Amino acid sequence: MAEQKIGVVTHYFGKIGVAALKITAGELRVGDTIHVKGHTSDFTQTVDSMQVEHESVEVARVGDEVGMKAAEYARENDSVYKVTSD
Repeated sequence: MAEQKIGVVTHYFGKIGVAALKITAGELRVGDTIHVKGHTSDFTQTVDSMQVEHESVEVARVGDEVGMKAAEYARENDSVYKVTSD
């Protein structure tokens, strides 16, 4: 499984388990698998849904900041990789 860095965690809302991501390369779609890796974070999950300004979106592109439910605790500046089957 190949991985491509697509963004970074900018904030984590612990009470609701939501991570805010800034997309810095490529695009992220609902259904994609991501790998969140940081100093103490390291987990993989499928993107079930994303929101921009409380509106659901199917695709996030470079420059977008999206919120999504995180499977585990994510920290600011954790790297976000899109997992591909290449």
